[in-house]
Amino acid sequence: MQTSNSLLSCLPEDFIFGVATAAYQIEGAAQLDGRRPSIWDDFAHAGGNVANNDSGDVACDHYHLWQSDLDLIKSLNMDAYRFSFAWPRVIPTGKGATNEKGIAFYDRLIDGCLERGLAPFATLYHWDLPSDLQQYGGWTHRDTAFAFADYAEVITKHFGDRLASLTTFNEPWCSSILSYLYGVHAPGKKDISLTLKCLHNQHLGHGLAVQRIKNTNPDLATGIVLNLQSVYPATNNEADKAAATRHEIFHNSAFLDPLFKGHYPAEFITELAHHLPEKWEDDLNTIHQPLDFWGLNYYTPIRINADDNPNALYPKSLAASPENCERTDIGWEVAADTFEELMIKVYEQYTLPPVYITENGACINDEPIDGVISDVRRQDYLDQHISAMIRAHKAGVPVRGYFAWSLMDNFEWAEGYDMRFGLVHVDYATQKRTIKQSGYWYAELGKAQLARRA
Repeated sequence: MQTSNSLLSCLPEDFIFGVATAAYQIEGAAQLDGRRPSIWDDFAHAGGNVANNDSGDVACDHYHLWQSDLDLIKSLNMDAYRFSFAWPRVIPTGKGATNEKGIAFYDRLIDGCLERGLAPFATLYHWDLPSDLQQYGGWTHRDTAFAFADYAEVITKHFGDRLASLTTFNEPWCSSILSYLYGVHAPGKKDISLTLKCLHNQHLGHGLAVQRIKNTNPDLATGIVLNLQSVYPATNNEADKAAATRHEIFHNSAFLDPLFKGHYPAEFITELAHHLPEKWEDDLNTIHQPLDFWGLNYYTPIRINADDNPNALYPKSLAASPENCERTDIGWEVAADTFEELMIKVYEQYTLPPVYITENGACINDEPIDGVISDVRRQDYLDQHISAMIRAHKAGVPVRGYFAWSLMDNFEWAEGYDMRFGLVHVDYATQKRTIKQSGYWYAELGKAQLARRA
């Protein structure tokens, strides 16, 4: 074991280690047992949106292989499993009647976790909006927030007494800005007005869902997962510094401030309020709900140049590509110190509940050689980032757990199956799972933490 194991003694004994997945990325069985299409089915099947025109139709076939996958998680000495419910599997049209076969699948999955001593950390929304709701505008339509609250209540009533926690949204930045402004994710729009309506309605859906969850089961730990950006100016010139500040307001504060302060950033409102839905101010108290925890997903920093195009939209920022830096195979910079700095910074700026690192990992596309995947670069990445997390904890950040992304290689959204983040290799032709060297390393870390409690 390397640095992170030597630092384990700095963590509380009840600190948990786990692995994370998401429904559309692993389940497959997209047309089986009453599940209806999601916006990601539509986006992938439209062609030209996903590498190789891949889709989640089969993915890792977790819908059928869930038992052996849970055994795999247990073999890695994990405390917990983070997964998401597929809304179109539970309530196929997004509102109204539930799908009993979909409910039964998650009954089996959750009970299987508990039988193996794995704490189920569940997410309500990991981007697979039912297509039927998208026909009426999806998250750009206010009614979707109320449909989401109904869905949250259904999940809480049926599963809440068996869950360790329930998260409303995973990375609402991705399902708003990445999906409606950049067009990279479903439904693939490029419209600032639609983006901000989506962003606000997701905030509203979060607040309404938290109210429903807590009214139904006050003891169920409830939170949200954010992929905050660690933002740095690309140079020391004043224009880039100002652009980095604007970038942070648009990409971080527009999420943190409504959730944890009850208002949008002043500059954000000055520049963009005309794009928000009518009477948005009336929703702020509903959005600003007390939470038991929040989750942070983190992979890489972003370096910012000013965009001097006179027609550029706020925040008038451009991502720079630093030279001579270590990168993962998806092209993302490796800089673990930025992870530590972000964690400390956000607790200096906000009054926040405890945090779980709900995703962290590296895209390393090593393939088996004689049945062995020697992904040393992923192992090093994990070691560096877990060590950075522990340093942040020593500095006072109340971090309660860490989930590696991901349990296994899977459908990586717009990248299809080209990019591999798993601790476990998946041969998609045969569905054979092979634990990588990083997986064995992470299992030893889990084993060491379990031994501390013995």
